[in-house]
Amino acid sequence: MPFHHFAANLTYSSLPPEVLITLRRSFLDTMGVAAIGSTTRLSDIARKGATALFGVTEAGPARMLMDGHTVSPAGAAMAGAFTIDSIDAHDGTTPCKGHAGSAIFPSLLAVADAETSQDRPVDGQSFATLLAIAYEVSYRAGLAQHATCADYHTSGAWTAVGVATAVARQLGCASEAIRHAAGIGEYHGPRSQMMRCIDHPTMLRDGVGWGAPSGVTAAYLAQLGFTGAPALTCEGEEEAAFWTDLGTNWRLVEDTHYKAYPCCRWAHPSIDAVADLMARHNLHHSQIASVEIRTFHNATRLAGHEPETPDDFAYSIAFPVAAMIVRGQVGVPELAEDALRDPDILRLSNVTRLIDDPHLTEISVGKRWAEVTLELTDGTRHTAPPRTPRGDRDLPLSDAEILYKYHLFADPVLGKAHASELADLSQDFDSLNTTDFARLMDLALERTPG
Repeated sequence: MPFHHFAANLTYSSLPPEVLITLRRSFLDTMGVAAIGSTTRLSDIARKGATALFGVTEAGPARMLMDGHTVSPAGAAMAGAFTIDSIDAHDGTTPCKGHAGSAIFPSLLAVADAETSQDRPVDGQSFATLLAIAYEVSYRAGLAQHATCADYHTSGAWTAVGVATAVARQLGCASEAIRHAAGIGEYHGPRSQMMRCIDHPTMLRDGVGWGAPSGVTAAYLAQLGFTGAPALTCEGEEEAAFWTDLGTNWRLVEDTHYKAYPCCRWAHPSIDAVADLMARHNLHHSQIASVEIRTFHNATRLAGHEPETPDDFAYSIAFPVAAMIVRGQVGVPELAEDALRDPDILRLSNVTRLIDDPHLTEISVGKRWAEVTLELTDGTRHTAPPRTPRGDRDLPLSDAEILYKYHLFADPVLGKAHASELADLSQDFDSLNTTDFARLMDLALERTPG
């Protein structure tokens, strides 16, 4: 089925239960990350930039995520994507080595808010259908791009395609206009180099801060008659294999993972391994003389041993591993300045060695592998077997774990009452009528200080 026919004709009743379960989990998880992300300097700068550059337009006012101030839908999408991406804890897709929800949720919520302001309210079923379109097209475009492009592009490159497709459907476009929206989004989306930001961590992050508004803008242009098809990631001959089972096999179910820790997923198997070793052998951090991490090649480039900013922290392995050894957790407190200066964590971070392992590189295609050894001060060595991160379908985070993570992030920012109501509605969003979905948007787009 051509992707634009899929997007134009998909109905809520055709969504399998597993798709809806995944979307509900992603809604909850993303709102928690957005809450804590709204407190970062990156998010503050993005909101100020959106206010300066993307004023309210004829498309209608759209509130910025967890903020409440209005800009254009493209501006709200940009600010929201940067907000979520400022804390590296949102859902992702391991085969694409990236993230979709961080672009999709702020984009679709921004357009829904603008549409609602013009007496075109949204209900939960229609929003679930749009989310399914955006995720599925984004994931498949990402797989196609990774298979056919030599460079490793950020998620903004392929989420621009999924966002454009879903927003075009959201705006009532027919199949051919949706096709052009995807082409515009792909052509104008950011082909930013992911490894540049890993080698030189900054606020650029995963490219979704520009992929989201690129997709939103593409859809509005296509609605007006702007042409841009074909999107080669969707229609190219080399890419065709990634679309043959569209609508019958759901990549968003198979490939969506959830993060236990607010840092690059490439660090997660090592963090999980040291947590297990410390507990199994009843160790104290003072007993650890050194740490050895064997992992795949690209992960060894996450080599920041003394991160100075949350951006450095996000793209490091040694430091979050050391934080787990010292504090028994890698959470929001470990992003704070006092944690980045903790002498115990810094000591262990600086005696952590990353080893490029050819075998783990070879098998780290659909998974990300690492093997960790702790050497004690008495010379004893404890090695955990090679492992992949928790959060994939084979090692899933439970609903209880995702809810706990949500409240850990959201309660201090939003206040417990606000956060709890947002959690309840997010976990049941697709059953909401237009009035209740409007309440959900109010909770997601406004901010009540905790």
